[in-house]
Amino acid sequence: MATQSLIPAGDYRTTYAADTTIFPTAGSRYAVWAGLALLCCAPLVLDRYWLSLLIQIGYFAVAALGLNILVGFTGQISIGHAAFFGFGAFASAWLSNNYGIPVFFAIPLAGVMTTAVGLIFGLPAARLKGLYLAIATLAAQYILQDFFARANWFTGGVAGTAADAFSIFGFSFDTDHRYFYVVLAYLVLTFVLATNLMRSRDGRALVAVRDHYLSAEMMGINLTRYRTLSFGLSAFFAGIGGALYAHYLQFVSVEGFGILLSIQFLGMIIIGGLGSIMGTLMGTAFMVLVPEAMGWITDAVRGSALDRALSLKDNLSFLREMAIGLVIVLFLMFEPDGLAHRWRQIKAYWKLYPFSH
Repeated sequence: MATQSLIPAGDYRTTYAADTTIFPTAGSRYAVWAGLALLCCAPLVLDRYWLSLLIQIGYFAVAALGLNILVGFTGQISIGHAAFFGFGAFASAWLSNNYGIPVFFAIPLAGVMTTAVGLIFGLPAARLKGLYLAIATLAAQYILQDFFARANWFTGGVAGTAADAFSIFGFSFDTDHRYFYVVLAYLVLTFVLATNLMRSRDGRALVAVRDHYLSAEMMGINLTRYRTLSFGLSAFFAGIGGALYAHYLQFVSVEGFGILLSIQFLGMIIIGGLGSIMGTLMGTAFMVLVPEAMGWITDAVRGSALDRALSLKDNLSFLREMAIGLVIVLFLMFEPDGLAHRWRQIKAYWKLYPFSH
């Protein structure tokens, strides 16, 4: 019951379009609009620290959304997502620095360039699956990392490269308070795009490939095409996220796109919920905010009676890293279906209250 959408009594669906609407109830539509209104007001009340966290959640969520399309909706696997994220960052900086293309256009073009690279590395997906495909994507991670370090004309080599600030008609979005709106616009646009994709014929084909590829092939779905397409879509969103990251920091270096970031992307979609658009955002927020929360706790414990009693001292920084890992492991043990599943259970509880069935 918790995984089903509970429609209020009297709300009838008489057409296929109404049955596949993005907002199943009027309440969910109003909640989304209210949430967007609150986010638009965030720069007016939040300081730079909190805005930087929200911006991080924004561009990481855009990139993680692509990985969820690949892993959660299509059933493929990739442990090289950070490399595509980095390629999008370098591509956008390269386009704006060398060809004078405004950043406004460089960001989507970077997504297109990253899509082309993703399609090339997605070709093995037509013949490989499971662990074999995972190793192939790991190879993509190391190949692109090596390319970043050697291609001075594209990335600036190990020294990195500068990236211009986002601007429109001479108005520069060079502060956190201004750039927040850029990331918010791309976040809304990409999430609406992905949601509509999953409602389309191609989106249902991707899900069919995940659920049972033999049945999908018998139904006439071209497995090679859709498996490769999922890699291209995944790379497109990663490229957009990487471009947003580059123009936020206004500098891109090779060190930021290692295998650890790829694992963090996997953690975001697993904790949020595989095959869930909203869960991607929830998992990204979890992975960004948990290290910050553990930092606040260790700062509060440092120098306290508990610190003196246990002689923690410098070990507090190690306890912070251990606690982050422990929180993630416990979460996966007791909530393996992700935060999106828990959110659906909470909504079902309040709709059914006080009846348990």
